[in-house]
Amino acid sequence: MTAGPGRSSEDLRRRGLRLVWATIAWNIAEVFITVGLGVAAGSLALVAFGTDSMVEVFASLVVVWHSRDLLVMEESARTRRSLKLIAVAFLGLGGVLVIGAVLRLVDGTVPDESPLGIIYLAATAIVMLTLAVLKRRTAAALHSDPLRAEAHVTYLDAFLAVSVLISLALNAAFEWWWADPIAALIIAFIALREGREHWEEAAAS
Repeated sequence: MTAGPGRSSEDLRRRGLRLVWATIAWNIAEVFITVGLGVAAGSLALVAFGTDSMVEVFASLVVVWHSRDLLVMEESARTRRSLKLIAVAFLGLGGVLVIGAVLRLVDGTVPDESPLGIIYLAATAIVMLTLAVLKRRTAAALHSDPLRAEAHVTYLDAFLAVSVLISLALNAAFEWWWADPIAALIIAFIALREGREHWEEAAAS
């Protein structure tokens, strides 16, 4: 298999792992920051985003496990297990968020403003989008399904950061409290869809 001009498969594997570890480091900090800000502001969307970050950390660690002692992240029983583990994490997150968002819409709790949350989410969207693009390119060169799936998680993280940012801005500007649980439902829907797709992909591989 040709890894690309001037870059061996082992170089690409190491590059992929560096990108994954960078994602892990950012998301570990993200869990504490966004969950803390979400609890302080009473924002379900921020807490949901922090919970999603835990799923991303898990997905990244699955990729690290999958690539251990392998020269190339190739199709194998380990690949199928990796995809199933990522799928289960998505499905669990989606189910929890649906319940939380519906309860929030029913009780009508109004979250406080979170300017720090808005700033941090803007930075997160930029960082996650950059990492996702780099990981997707590396996964394509390596023909790595787990790394590609993990790159999808990172794209999702960037999209969700923008979604939650918008909900916080709407609440701050217009006091649209319902934007917060709606953002959480968007996260839940995408998580459930991703979980189903990764499970089906694992079953078909």
